[in-house]
Amino acid sequence: MKKVITAIVALVILALMAWGYVDSASHGSEGHDSGKVEPKEIIFEHLGDAYGWEVPFSHTRKIPLPIIAFAQDGSLHCFMSSMVTSGDSYQDGDVVFKISTNEESGYKGKLVQVLGDGSEYRPWDFSITKNVLGIMIAAALVIAMAMSLRKWYKREGMKGPNGFKGMLELIIEFVYTDTIKPIMGKEAPKYGPYLLTAFFFILTMNLLGLIVIFPGGANLTGNLAVTMVLALITFAVTNLTGTKHYWKDIFWPDVPMALKCPVPMMPLIEFLGILTKPLALMVRLFANMLGGHMVVIVLIVLIMVFNGMFGVGVGAGTSVVSVALALFMLVLDTLISFIQAFVFTLLSTIFISMAHIHGEESKAVTE
Repeated sequence: MKKVITAIVALVILALMAWGYVDSASHGSEGHDSGKVEPKEIIFEHLGDAYGWEVPFSHTRKIPLPIIAFAQDGSLHCFMSSMVTSGDSYQDGDVVFKISTNEESGYKGKLVQVLGDGSEYRPWDFSITKNVLGIMIAAALVIAMAMSLRKWYKREGMKGPNGFKGMLELIIEFVYTDTIKPIMGKEAPKYGPYLLTAFFFILTMNLLGLIVIFPGGANLTGNLAVTMVLALITFAVTNLTGTKHYWKDIFWPDVPMALKCPVPMMPLIEFLGILTKPLALMVRLFANMLGGHMVVIVLIVLIMVFNGMFGVGVGAGTSVVSVALALFMLVLDTLISFIQAFVFTLLSTIFISMAHIHGEESKAVTE
């Protein structure tokens, strides 16, 4: 009976998520005076960052977020995004701000300062946008999960937790004991905290991105800047803690002399390998998560497209198929969220362990 109830609850949650996507897409399509559906604008508006957080099932309200910007004259200005997200300009003293709608300026959708001659100036923008707040929420959830387990073991000793804490312990056991420890060996306790933090942080951001209702809905790992920072952290940990043998194998590898002198062919290839590793981490996570979100939104947008082209009857028939496929993709995206968090952690573990190979180990690997 419990399994049946769990399955029903899961289906209801997935249906609400799919309906939230439908609502967001229909809201985007109503934003055009012509009434014509613009799939490209709807998709990228949903996937992009914003100065306000959309309220599901409401086409008029947004959760305002703080805007923090330095104007052209260096003055600091702080106000809520509700002052400008409605399409109006906001004047703070002698400075006028607005959200740009000019595609030619390259600032469309960004906060700009309107100068005296009517031109737009992009100020130093430190606003708490939707993505920034989403990262803060994900970080807070990861800290809360870690602290809850810490309090449990401090209070209960070695007694195994149950429920959600038991599931967390199972995941930690799988990631650390079965993945990190066999690869890192005796250095696993040193780098395990970072790798586990990366895993749960990415997993939390992935899952929050699938939820339309606040605090979910921010497309964090589908943002190239976010995945780039995560990849750069692994890049820094790998190269700043690498052994002398790691650097020797890069700049003077154990290959025939003709391959490294006078033309440093192999050292150049090895050095380029240092740069391609974080690039692979960044693009892999970004592309997989962005692709999953985009497929779901495209399926939902098809409802509005067919409704506008062929009428309500065809649109209604399309909606059944589109929502069913969107539900399937949401289930698949949930699985992909775990897989991509694990793959990022696994590759980071391998890259870090490769930077800690000593002389004997390096020789054995070469042989």
